[in-house]
Amino acid sequence: MTTGFTVCVVGRPNVGKSTLFNKLTRTRRAIVDDMPGVTRDRMFGRAELDGVSTYLIDTGGFEPDGEDIIVSQIREQAMLAIEEADRICFVVDGREGLTAVDIDIADLLRRSGKEIVLAANKLDTPQSANEMADFHSLGFEKVIAVSAEHSIGFGELSEALVKGEFKDLLEEAQDDGTKSAAVPVAVVGCPNAGKSSLVNRLLGEKRMTVSEIPGTTRDSIDSLVRWNKKEYLFTDTAGIRKKNKISQRIEKYSVIMAIKSIVRSKVALLIIDATKDIRDQDARIAGMIRDEGKACIILVNKWDIVEKDSMSTERFTDELRDKLKFISFAPVVFISAKTGQRTGMIFETLERVMAEYGKRVDTGPLNRLIKKLTDRRPPPAKKGKRAKIFYVSQTKTEPPIFNFVASRPEAVSDQYKRYLTNRIRDEYGFEGAPVICRFEPRKDNR
Repeated sequence: MTTGFTVCVVGRPNVGKSTLFNKLTRTRRAIVDDMPGVTRDRMFGRAELDGVSTYLIDTGGFEPDGEDIIVSQIREQAMLAIEEADRICFVVDGREGLTAVDIDIADLLRRSGKEIVLAANKLDTPQSANEMADFHSLGFEKVIAVSAEHSIGFGELSEALVKGEFKDLLEEAQDDGTKSAAVPVAVVGCPNAGKSSLVNRLLGEKRMTVSEIPGTTRDSIDSLVRWNKKEYLFTDTAGIRKKNKISQRIEKYSVIMAIKSIVRSKVALLIIDATKDIRDQDARIAGMIRDEGKACIILVNKWDIVEKDSMSTERFTDELRDKLKFISFAPVVFISAKTGQRTGMIFETLERVMAEYGKRVDTGPLNRLIKKLTDRRPPPAKKGKRAKIFYVSQTKTEPPIFNFVASRPEAVSDQYKRYLTNRIRDEYGFEGAPVICRFEPRKDNR
C-alpha cells in the first residue's frame, strides 16, 4: 500500500538517527559520523513499515535551547518536520541513558499533539534492554529497544509506527481516493512559484488566497473543475506551513505537503518559476513524482515577465531536461498564471497525458519489438554469461509497467533497461508517463 503519510525521526545529536534512517530506507542517503551535528538538513526517504509504504524524515541533532546559528537552523528544520509528520520516532541513546536534553525534547514533542514512539537505540543485548526504566518514566506508551547498527528490534518498531488507528486511517484514505471519478491533480512546486494563482485562473474565480509572501497557502485545498466532459480535482498545496513563529528558509521546507498531494494524485503539475534558476527543491519534488509513478506536466510560470529572444523557450527547455533528467518524459508548457497566457493548453495537455498514462500495449506487437531490439543489441554479458529475454507483457497501467521474463535478470544493467525503456517510448509514446521495466526469472527455471 502506498501512502503519503510521514514519520519524523527526532533526537539529540549522535544518538544514531541517521543510521536508523539508512537501515529503514535501505539506503545510505543520510551521512553517518560519530561527530555530533553531522546531519544538518532534513533527509527524506521511503520505507516499508509493517507493509505500509511510508516517507521517513531524518532530522539533524535536536537541541531545544542551543543558540549557535547552525544549531538554530537544525532546530527550525526539525520543528517543521514535527509539525507536518503523522507520527514521531523519538530516538535516544540506550547505552548513555536518559539525559536532560532528552527530557526537554520529550516535553516539546508532547506539545506537538502527535503520537510518539520512543526508540532506545544501541541496545544490542538482552541485558542492555533491561536498562530502559528511565525511558519509561517519560510516559510514552511505546518504548522499544533497538540497535540500528545491527538491525535489532526493527519489526516491533515498524509495527508501532503504523499500528492501530493510524493504519486504519491510511486504508480509509486509500479507499476514499478510489471512489471519485475525477482525475486527482497535484499542483506542486517551490513556494511563490504561482501555484495558487494558477488554480485561481483554471477555476475562473479567486478561490485561493494569492500573495507575494511565500507560505500563504497553509493547507492543501481541493477544487473540482469540469472540462470537455471530464472532471479534474486540483489540489493546491502549501509551500510551507507557518506555526509557532518559526523563522523559515523557504527553499528547503515545501516538501512534506507536496509528498502527500503527489501520492493522492494521478498526475502532477510541477510549477517552475521562470524568473529564478531551477532549484534543488524543484529537482526533489520532480524526483518524488517519478518515484511515486505519477504522470507529470512541467509548467514554466511567469513567462510573461522574462526577457526573451527567439531561442529562450528552447534554451529553458534544454536546461530543464538537463537538470530534471528523471522526468524527461514530461511535456513542458510555458504559461503566465497572472495573464492567462497559454493556460488553456493545460487541460489539453492533461487530457493527452492521462490517455498516455492509461495506455495498454498489445502483447504480440510488443514482443516482436523487443525481439527486434535484442537481436540488434543483445543484453551485455556479465561474467561471461548473457541474459536472455523470453517474454514481455504490460502488466499495469497508471503507470505503465512492463514485466520482462528473462534468464539471469540480475545481469541486465540499468543502462540496458534505459535502452529498452527509451525504445518502447519511441514506438508507443507514453508522453508524460513514467515507463517502468521490471525483470524477473522464468518460473520453471529453464
